[in-house]
Amino acid sequence: MMQTATNIDKQRTALVFIEFQNEWLNEHGPLFQKLVVDKAPFRQAVSNAARIVETARAEGWTVVHAGLDLRADPHYRLFAGGDNVLGLRAAIPRAGTWTGQGAEFAPPFVPQAGEFVVQGRSGASVLKNSTLDPFLRNNRIDTLVLLGFATHVCVESTLREAHDMGLNCWLATDACAAFSQAQHDHVLQHVLHHFGAGIDTQGLLRQLQGEAAACSF
Repeated sequence: MMQTATNIDKQRTALVFIEFQNEWLNEHGPLFQKLVVDKAPFRQAVSNAARIVETARAEGWTVVHAGLDLRADPHYRLFAGGDNVLGLRAAIPRAGTWTGQGAEFAPPFVPQAGEFVVQGRSGASVLKNSTLDPFLRNNRIDTLVLLGFATHVCVESTLREAHDMGLNCWLATDACAAFSQAQHDHVLQHVLHHFGAGIDTQGLLRQLQGEAAACSF
């Protein structure tokens, strides 16, 4: 990957934390136990994201929490109850996830005062039918930094949709994780450069603290 120095504009950027909720972060839960094959890089992504959110808060950056919360729809009517549908719309109702304590944000990613919590999401992309789009427009934000889970599903879906909406998108390359390292690496090597660019935790921390960083395209 080509390396280039860049500056991310604090006033026009939001850090979007995707699904830092108990469904993923509770290591006794079904998603971590059944889906996450390579657990070490997943844990490292969580650790890196914790450093990033702590620094972003200390430096006054815009923090957005984009989860999936179906507690108000325990019968999954949003996804037709999982009947006669395909993909995640079928898989989520079968798994019975996102309607209980698993939908709660996990420390240290519990939203704080002044941080935006996305509502109304109906798809893999956290932009799909959600309040994130008007929040960005109304606050003149045109750049996103994406962190979270899973790299090859909801993070990638958001990356693609953000690009097509005209937003600039950075992927925090080691603060995201997939089910396997191979899935994560595929996105970084074959998908990311079509829709945005990558920045690792150390580079992002320097950006958050007001220093130039080398970022990956």
